Amino acid sequence: QVELVESGGGLVQPGGSLRLSCATSGFTFSSYVLSWYRQAPGKQRELVAVVSPTDTTNYSNLVKGRFTIARDNAKRAVYLQMNGLRPDDTGVYYCHIRHDPINYWGQGTQVTVSS
Repeated sequence: QVELVESGGGLVQPGGSLRLSCATSGFTFSSYVLSWYRQAPGKQRELVAVVSPTDTTNYSNLVKGRFTIARDNAKRAVYLQMNGLRPDDTGVYYCHIRHDPINYWGQGTQVTVSS
């Protein structure tokens, strides 16, 4: 079955960097669009970044220029490099794929940006 496991979250000061990883199994990795979402306390889950099977990327305007999504088909992993972190980047970050009609999510990894 599909499994998504995020890691790499933590506490970081404003302006700092983190690299999130998502290890996957149970589906044909190279064929799927892969996404990172995040959910801040009291807010709806929002799309952060997307990478297509052909490495086309798209970003939320809130993170464009600061975050980079990348995939490694050989390792079946997707990454989110986050630079210039701000307190409003705080939240739980989730890896996501959609295998119609089901949305699959990992358990999430907490990112806290605070001084």
